[in-house]
Amino acid sequence: MEVPISADVRRVLFAPFEGRNLRLPNRIVMSPMGRAHAVDGRPDDGYGTYFSRRAEGGVALMITGAAAIAHPLADYDGTGPHFAGGHALDGWQAVLAEVHAAGGKLMPQLWHTGMERRTEHFPSPEAIGPSGLSIADLDATRGPSGRAMTAADMEAVIAGFAASASEAQRRGFDGVEVHAGHGFLLDQFLWAGTNRRQDEFGGSPENRARFPAAVISAVRTAVGPDFPILVRMSQFKIGAYEADIAKTPAELERLLTPLADAGADIFHCSQREAWQPTFADSPLNLAGWAKKLTGRPSIAVGSVGLAGLFTEEEAATPGEALPGVSLEMLDQIAEMIGRGEFDLLAVGRSLLADPDWPRKVREGRDEELRAVDLAALTTLT
Repeated sequence: MEVPISADVRRVLFAPFEGRNLRLPNRIVMSPMGRAHAVDGRPDDGYGTYFSRRAEGGVALMITGAAAIAHPLADYDGTGPHFAGGHALDGWQAVLAEVHAAGGKLMPQLWHTGMERRTEHFPSPEAIGPSGLSIADLDATRGPSGRAMTAADMEAVIAGFAASASEAQRRGFDGVEVHAGHGFLLDQFLWAGTNRRQDEFGGSPENRARFPAAVISAVRTAVGPDFPILVRMSQFKIGAYEADIAKTPAELERLLTPLADAGADIFHCSQREAWQPTFADSPLNLAGWAKKLTGRPSIAVGSVGLAGLFTEEEAATPGEALPGVSLEMLDQIAEMIGRGEFDLLAVGRSLLADPDWPRKVREGRDEELRAVDLAALTTLT
């Protein structure tokens, strides 16, 4: 490491956070990352140790990888966990017990894949979305490969999110995160590329936000006023990294204001590099704009601790080099948090490689940080 970790970085990242209904001992969040270790929707027994190790390493809040809500078409490819049904939920209950015993906090990320559902893995090859269009459909300039959602579909999905959130509260989780990013169902409504509807759920930014806002509102009704609700959002999509849900701050405000009004407490804003500006003529990143436009606290996430960008496909390619460790961005991030632009920093793949990442950063042990390798990306440790 060329530059040692500064005292300012340690002071800012390890200061307590106090939101309206969430208090954390520091600013480090574990980003949700799909681990694909579940049978019949139940998280593998190793999830408890996996999360508790990060809690012991200094992570203040952990968010599970995407977990399918209580809806028959929510799952992605049959390998990931669900957050519905007694079999899966009892498994999560055991995970939560281990995390709380380690002094950590845990929230499930509630998820519906919509048109990104891998239909080849299921006996009923159906996918639903705002207009039946997947990102692959757009790339291939072909017609819809799925079905546009009806009013009944929307009601069922809304009920599924609310039911899963209610279970999280009942079982003692520390909040929930609603996944509205990365090209999955709620983001498919937010993005004009996949939302071609001509009714009240398509067209203007406010209309595109109407269904995600209805989901958040139903979750808020289910859990009451004091249970934390995070919303994960992004400009880019998996497989469409140049996509934007909003071209300008004004358009972003028109999308996010309905979500904030519906009950979102914190916006979790995903970028490929968390510290980079989102729009021209402003240094604010996506989390900075979300906070500025809505007044809600925000989380920045994207490539923290990594020396370069990569995709999971590249990581699995023989001979492809994975990026090493870099903390050069932390001084800039600490300055941004110190100015009040955003509030929390989510760390993803760096924590897969090194569960003690926060502790080592706090103690200035940067030379001991471990780089990401293929084993870290593919195993549950």
